[in-house]
Amino acid sequence: MKGIKLFSAALLALATVACSSPKKMAEQAENVLVACQPETLEVVAGNVDVEVAVTYPADYFLPDVYLKVTPVVVYEGGEYKLDELTYQGEKVQDNYKVVPTAGGVVTEKLSFPFQAGMEKCYLELRGVVSKGKQSVELPSKKAADGCNTTYTLVCKKGKVDYKADNYKEIIYENPEAQILYTINSSVVRGKELRGQSVKDFQAALDEANANERKTITGVEVVAYASPDGKEAQNDKLSDNRSKSAEKAFAKFAKGKNVTASGVKSVGEDWDGFQELVAESNIEDKDLIIRVLSMYSDPAVREKEIKNMSAVYKSLAKEVLPELRRARFIATVENKNFTAEELNVLVEENIDVLDEEALLRAASLKKNDADRVAIYKKAIEKFASARAQYNLAVAYFKGGDLAAAKAEADKCAKDADVNNLLGVLALNNNDVDAAEAFFAASGNATSKENMAVVNVLKGDYAAAATNLAAVKKSYNKALVCVLNGNYAAAAEAVCCCDCACNAYLKAVIAARQGKAEEVKTNLEAAKKDAKLAARAEKDIEFAQFN
Repeated sequence: MKGIKLFSAALLALATVACSSPKKMAEQAENVLVACQPETLEVVAGNVDVEVAVTYPADYFLPDVYLKVTPVVVYEGGEYKLDELTYQGEKVQDNYKVVPTAGGVVTEKLSFPFQAGMEKCYLELRGVVSKGKQSVELPSKKAADGCNTTYTLVCKKGKVDYKADNYKEIIYENPEAQILYTINSSVVRGKELRGQSVKDFQAALDEANANERKTITGVEVVAYASPDGKEAQNDKLSDNRSKSAEKAFAKFAKGKNVTASGVKSVGEDWDGFQELVAESNIEDKDLIIRVLSMYSDPAVREKEIKNMSAVYKSLAKEVLPELRRARFIATVENKNFTAEELNVLVEENIDVLDEEALLRAASLKKNDADRVAIYKKAIEKFASARAQYNLAVAYFKGGDLAAAKAEADKCAKDADVNNLLGVLALNNNDVDAAEAFFAASGNATSKENMAVVNVLKGDYAAAATNLAAVKKSYNKALVCVLNGNYAAAAEAVCCCDCACNAYLKAVIAARQGKAEEVKTNLEAAKKDAKLAARAEKDIEFAQFN
């Protein structure tokens, strides 16, 4: 009887050892649950960050074992092993993370760099449990699929703007003449009408009438009185001078196909007074100007100035006579070269074009390469800073980055130049330099380009902020996708029918579960061989394949 009891105790001990062995943990591994956040691995700024949670059931993790877990990314072309993780049972005397026998959840944050080929991969956990000299390999546990690389679809070419010209289709010219009156008189003297001022004015009218590109649209007659004496008397004198000046104009403009389009009486000419004083060499002229700024009442102004008796004598001699006047101011519309004429002149007589005309002529060219010669001419002839910058832009848009950089380096730094330098840096994959240039620029275009930097660095919220003012663009739609705003992405996608745009539309449709739109857009996108190859591995379309 005693022997039977001893045998039974031995069997119980053996059963207990068997139930608590590493081998048994391997056999029961299916009860261990693995969850991953995000469920699909996503590449952000060239890196994959993921949180893995492993749930161990009660009575699974033995109190006296070690468990070594190796996260492994399995992909076409190889495996990428992350750092090994070690856990221990609650009776083990060591410094690793403890997993209690009662069960629990162990959470780990994992990170690894994306490598080519990982577009189609999965993350698995490989474990080895050991107790003393005994060790057993656990079945691998798949944690997640991946990797999503949608952010790499961002268009990195960047946006640059040409500097605008100041070319005017209509050039307004204002030839004018002036006649002077004697003090307290509104009589037009004959010598005034024979003076050089009136002769030059008549010649300008004659030239305008003879030039088919010019049209005289009107002549304004404006009369004044000098600001000495009583204001009411000067107002009346100014009115009389406007009438006599109008009659005088009618005489010398006879036969020139022009009439006075407006007659105006200003009264006391305080503005002219201040202007002439500022231009004069009169002593204490700064004091006079200060008096004008201190008092608005004409009588007070005159009194204060007359109190400076010595100064007033100079004013009476040099300034006041010049303000007893009437002006004849013509408005002439001069039609500039049309677009068609500019195109001809660029080819046949480019030297007749001024800086603004050259800049406008260059802008009319559809081919950026055709603009280069025109910008070079503007630089050569006028040392045009805008043409220098535009030349760099033309080289960039034409795909010659080295030439664009060489020309951009000749430009004085401003918002446009900094933006261009940022785009050039971006095209050379120097994201940090690009970021610095865009920050220095600060204009609307550089904000759009900064959004590209934000995407490449994984700050999708900042990218959305920088594109807030943009209604439709490829990158705007992509950023909406990256931020999970799929309806907004569908609205923001541009109307371009290129393969890249079709691919992005397919991604948006996939996120919205629209299978037919995915199929239609992928068919269009696959006309591009690179995009066709990408689509085969892109996890965005895994459920549609």
